[in-house]
This record gives sequence, structure tokens and C-alpha cells, in this order.
Amino acid sequence: MTAERTARIEALLTEAFSPDHILVKDQSHLHAGHAGSRDGRGHFEVMIVADSFAGQSRIACHRLIYDALGQLMNTDIHALSIRASAKNTDEST
Repeated sequence: MTAERTARIEALLTEAFSPDHILVKDQSHLHAGHAGSRDGRGHFEVMIVADSFAGQSRIACHRLIYDALGQLMNTDIHALSIRASAKNTDEST
């Protein structure tokens, strides 16, 4: 199920942002026993580079990503570490 979740997150973000680079890592194993992991939801790290993030604040980028992930934020994801930036810039959130 973990690989399926990671692939689904990547697919949703790719569809929403057409990124130049995307990496989704499942870090659930680092949080075994944590309250969020007991209910079956996972901990993930996302690194994404896309034009959509140009000129956006960190909070705006995070909201865009949460919106793209939709219901997964309630059913499959307990925690999400995000590094989002626009290509060819030094902006990183």
C-alpha cells in the first residue's frame, strides 16, 4: 500500500503542476508508533519544482499542494513535509 500511496501522491501533483522535478518519499517508517501512523495514514516528504510556484509565498505553495492532494490529506496522509520551488529561481518553500 505504501508504494501505491507514493505513486498516487506523485500522480496527483504531476497532473496539477506539470513539474520539472518531483520526488515523493514515504517516511512512515521513521514515525512508527506515532499517533498518526496508528490510524494507517502515512508521513511523506515532497520535493517539487514547478512554474506554478513562481511568486507564491510558502503558505500559498503549501495550500496549492494540499488542494491538489484533495481527499488524500484526510484519508492517507498524516504528515507532509514540503519543499516547493519555481524552476530557475532561488525561491524555495
